[in-house]
Amino acid sequence: MDMDSKSKLQSALEGGEFTITAEICPPKGTDTRKFIEKSALLKDKIVAANVTDNQRAVMRLSSLVCSKILLDMGIEPVFQMTCRDRNRLGLQSDIMGAHVMGIKNILALTGDDVSFGDHKNAKAVFDLDSVQLVDAISKLNNGFNINDKELRGSTDLYIGAVVAPEANPIEPEMIKFRKKTAVGAKFYQTQAIYDMDKFRRFFDEVEPTGVKILGGILLLKSARMANFLNKNVPGITVPDALIEELEASDDELKKGIEIASRQVRELKGYCHGAHIMAIGQEESVPDIIEGAL
Repeated sequence: MDMDSKSKLQSALEGGEFTITAEICPPKGTDTRKFIEKSALLKDKIVAANVTDNQRAVMRLSSLVCSKILLDMGIEPVFQMTCRDRNRLGLQSDIMGAHVMGIKNILALTGDDVSFGDHKNAKAVFDLDSVQLVDAISKLNNGFNINDKELRGSTDLYIGAVVAPEANPIEPEMIKFRKKTAVGAKFYQTQAIYDMDKFRRFFDEVEPTGVKILGGILLLKSARMANFLNKNVPGITVPDALIEELEASDDELKKGIEIASRQVRELKGYCHGAHIMAIGQEESVPDIIEGAL
């Protein structure tokens, strides 16, 4: 692969640059004005922006369409794709479509179950799992479909996946990590991390594989949000000390930004980068980055 074909994200990570990405949620409808306004705040602040794919199984505007909007704005997208909503025909079709549109990064996920979302009577697909999706993208990059039939033209996508370093137990997560790496995942954006010592041990274990790791930083907007995460989101444990820190603050959002900045600053000491998830509070991402300098 020549340098011109590499995404900015790939070039930054492979060049040893501490790389910051952030997440942007598409709108619940066709009015893209706020999406564009919030995205514009991140331009030149981050290397690439993830566009979520019906996150938490809530119906939103297409991740593929919103990725193209970012591309037209001069912001490099990471096209997120879940296995929940499409079968292998639809998945491969949209992957090829992303390439034709000029999108260069993709993040493969299983996807949250429909029971979490706003269409609980929907039929989840899960024709492929995240390991098989990574494998399918790798095959498309090599000019073949999932059935090993040669195509007229290949894709050229930098393949990412997700890992949860704080999962308990961690062993099933590590098995999936090794499988995804074996079939072609090149970078990982982790689920939210709060136990920084545990994350450092995880990083030291996986770094020899050669994949790039972006530590997931989830902005805590309030103590109430932190308690909600602890009760409802598997794989995330916000320590009591952080909750107490938020509760003691006169401005919980400001304190949450300070905590996130502190976490990014710590990651700079050893990790390949950070992935910031502000969940509707994207305007705070530049403050988190500024505070981490």
